[in-house]
Amino acid sequence: MVNPRVLTDTSVIIDFLRKKNKRNSVLWRIRENNACFMSSVTLFELQCGAKTEKHSEDIVKIRKWIRTIPFDNEIAEISSIIYQHLKWEHKLIEFRDIFIAATAIAENLCIATLNAKHFERIKDIDLLKI
Repeated sequence: MVNPRVLTDTSVIIDFLRKKNKRNSVLWRIRENNACFMSSVTLFELQCGAKTEKHSEDIVKIRKWIRTIPFDNEIAEISSIIYQHLKWEHKLIEFRDIFIAATAIAENLCIATLNAKHFERIKDIDLLKI
């Protein structure tokens, strides 16, 4: 059984924001049956990409119905373990993706992403089939 609590990766939220018909987005389908969360790292990525006032307003709306999980000491520790493991195997990915994966592990959430290849290298990650 898939975990009904889902950590939405930045790619899923960007897909939602870009769609004219929001009901056709992956996020819309996920939210129908799951409680959605995002990492504070995802919030950072979204805010960095907000180029207009409309983008900023959309992020404020998203934050009202997707709870943000803050980056804390536990997530930092899990991130360092993931980093060391991936480095040992010569399979490093971006730090932001490591931080997002560590958030999912710390909070026992599966990850919804449109970039599964980024996360498949990490042990103990449950990816939501999209």
